[in-house]
Amino acid sequence: MADARARRLAGIAFVAPFLTLYVVILVCPLLMGIGISLHRADLFGARTFVGFDNYARLLVDPVFHQAIGNTLLLTLMIVPALTAITLGLALALNRGTVAAAWLRGLFFSSSVLSVTIVTLIWRFILTPDAGLVAEILEASGRAPIPFLSDPDLTIPALAITTIWWSIGLPMMLFLAGLQQIPQDIYEAAALDKAGAWTRFRRITLPSLRRTLILVVMLQTAAQLQLFGQAQLLTAGGPSGASRPMVLFIYEVAFVRWELGYASAAAEILFMLVLAATLLQYWAVRPREDQ
Repeated sequence: MADARARRLAGIAFVAPFLTLYVVILVCPLLMGIGISLHRADLFGARTFVGFDNYARLLVDPVFHQAIGNTLLLTLMIVPALTAITLGLALALNRGTVAAAWLRGLFFSSSVLSVTIVTLIWRFILTPDAGLVAEILEASGRAPIPFLSDPDLTIPALAITTIWWSIGLPMMLFLAGLQQIPQDIYEAAALDKAGAWTRFRRITLPSLRRTLILVVMLQTAAQLQLFGQAQLLTAGGPSGASRPMVLFIYEVAFVRWELGYASAAAEILFMLVLAATLLQYWAVRPREDQ
């Protein structure tokens, strides 16, 4: 009994620092945000309890509805494409050659750039005045395309920028997963004269199931919180056509100074991220159990 109690206390002592930081950094701000969302509050500390009025306002706020739609559209455009591209790159670069190692470093290099540098690069590429794409189109006798000012093109422009920026980590996760697959399975499949597509469908993809789930979950949570690209590349315009939820929250809190209203929107975003994560987890759990 004494040994078991000592081991239990030792375990508590080991996890206590992490749990303390977790509560201070994550749980307490979450609870404080819920409390602020029930008030009419500003950045100067003035608060008036209004209950669920902020949430009721959000339900009928067309600007917030547009921000939700933009966020979901960006997520749907980015996550599947990014997953497919990075999986393809991992399959192509899963080799021990010098060229493959150099290309892995090249593709990963974009991930270490800050969002400011990324948006500057893509502004030079996409701007219709003197951007790279505009120069190419003008050289071929075509009119420049206003990627950053056309309401129908701003979301695709943000999606392309984000995919280019985010390639590195998912590619490395898939590479790590590929290197964990025993090579004797492929050798046995080769003896059975299985083709490349059969090997991918029957061996590679099932073996990467956990990695695939991890990549999709991480990227879904990340893209639902997309902010910097939209703020710096398009400023949410034109007319809110590229304003995601986090940019809406930022503008409400720090431009309009409606802290309670912004906190209510943040709580809805938190619930959206949580619901998306749990939905993906539950969708794959029965297969994992089997």
